[in-house]
Amino acid sequence: MRDISGDGPAYGFYGDDFTGATDTLAHLARAGLRTMLLFAPPDAARLSLLGRLDAVGIAGAARTMPPQVQQQELARVGAAFAALGVSVMHYKVCSTFDSAPQTGSIGVAIRTLREYCANPLVAVVGGQPNLRRYCVFGELFAAAGADDHRQSIYRIDRHPTMSRHPVTPMNEADLRIHLQRQGLENVQSIDWRCYADDDTMLQTELDSRLESKPDAVLFDVLDDSHLRAIGRVISRHANSQAPLLAVGASSVAQAYASALNEAGERGEVNVAPVSLARARGPVFVLAGSLSPLTEVQIAAAQSYLRVELDPLKMTGEGAADYLAARVAAIVGPLRDGRNVLAFTTRRAVHAADATDVTDAAKAEGEARRALPQLAHTCASLLREVLGKVRLQRIGIAGGDTSSFAIRALDAWGLSYFAPLSAGVTVCRLHADSSELDGMEIMLKGGQMGDANLFEELLNGHARDEADKH
Repeated sequence: MRDISGDGPAYGFYGDDFTGATDTLAHLARAGLRTMLLFAPPDAARLSLLGRLDAVGIAGAARTMPPQVQQQELARVGAAFAALGVSVMHYKVCSTFDSAPQTGSIGVAIRTLREYCANPLVAVVGGQPNLRRYCVFGELFAAAGADDHRQSIYRIDRHPTMSRHPVTPMNEADLRIHLQRQGLENVQSIDWRCYADDDTMLQTELDSRLESKPDAVLFDVLDDSHLRAIGRVISRHANSQAPLLAVGASSVAQAYASALNEAGERGEVNVAPVSLARARGPVFVLAGSLSPLTEVQIAAAQSYLRVELDPLKMTGEGAADYLAARVAAIVGPLRDGRNVLAFTTRRAVHAADATDVTDAAKAEGEARRALPQLAHTCASLLREVLGKVRLQRIGIAGGDTSSFAIRALDAWGLSYFAPLSAGVTVCRLHADSSELDGMEIMLKGGQMGDANLFEELLNGHARDEADKH
């Protein structure tokens, strides 16, 4: 691994959605690495303005892309990171690995980015313990529920949310098979029993796996000690050979940072815990996620005026008029100093108002067809709202909603500001326009955050959640 005191960033990461990218940004920044998250590959002028960086990220939306579009996007990213001379190229995926051969294919990502990483090791890190994601003997498990003390752990193909994801349902728990279905024929694995204290067994097993020239090597993860062992592997291989491609959630960044820490190569940034203060003005939250946890968070947001967004009306005939009316219903209270939570109602998606089975099936089909366009429409709504009222703090819930909403704004990057909850970070938005520059923004995936997350976004949060796990 190249010394972080070098001229360019040693670590480059691409987030396949914006929410996950901000989590990786937070982990690297809290580790003392000078890190910036950008919305497009940087040119020389942008890099010169940013100054010296240890890590640079690019937030994207590859999780929603078909293979050809995804390949074009990632070829640009790979070329940009190669030009920067990174030693570790991290393709950041959701901690639940939700993807499919025709949507957000991790296989397509690995095949595309490997063209820019000649290292024989492609490391797939299979879990993130602080988010209660675990990989055991190659199979993925994840928690579900809003209460930390009552969360149950499910095999991913039996998870109450991810097994029913409207776009990329997880119907296979074995990540080796999951990746093979996406075109990676030879996926080897290292199970948790190989993580000996002196790394001898781990390196021996890895050398054996690499003899078959695998498309990728999957590493089990059960706890943070496993991440430290994986970090040492990444460090040795990236330091001694060509740039290394790593795939996984923010656990890749955690492993990388732990290796720097052990080697005494931490950054120079002051990483004292930061507390998020109460917002200085009204807060706007846009919740496009339809997950059960986000539904719990919406119900607990008692300090907000709630504005429902009907997915069918937002994407069907007359959508422009409906959107204009919803924007007016949001902007007026915000101008009056009230907090507003706009959320896509689950009623339309689950067809609860249907009077019989035939009506229910028809309504369900209409709602599902509306989902791909819904994130784009939510992005338009956010752009309209922010064009009419200036805000200091906003929140966006939903991975796809966050990706499209932020891309719709005239902004170019994010920097880490403060922790809010495990897997949820508040960032500062960077833009050339003074109306947007410096805005505090929370991006969260549907399955992330405490039940009171939206209240905490408003009132501030004294705890540093990163230190809880």
